[in-house]
Amino acid sequence: MDIVSLREFCIAKPFVEEAFPFDESTLVFKVGGKIFLLVDIESNPLSFNVKCNPDLAIELREKYMQVKPGYHMNKKHWNTIVCESNLNDTLLKNWINLSYNLVLNSLPKKIKSQLK
Repeated sequence: MDIVSLREFCIAKPFVEEAFPFDESTLVFKVGGKIFLLVDIESNPLSFNVKCNPDLAIELREKYMQVKPGYHMNKKHWNTIVCESNLNDTLLKNWINLSYNLVLNSLPKKIKSQLK
């Protein structure tokens, strides 16, 4: 996965906004005003942060050496994924979907109703 396909995948999700709130290289994707993915567009290899269920976060870190505690994030709830050749796009997209759904489902009812 490269930065273009990552962006296209994220922005295609319902109600997603993208912005550069921190600096010119940190692209942030939000749903309902809450972040579900951050990526440094200049990283090489590409790496991004996604939100994750705490138990699954630990399991993924133990199973995949490319999955690390979230860089500059709450290590309990965020993973940093380093996109290397032995991680296929299907797996990466699955982790992005998990993050998106986790954030979407945690939104207050008022915000969820505004999104519909």
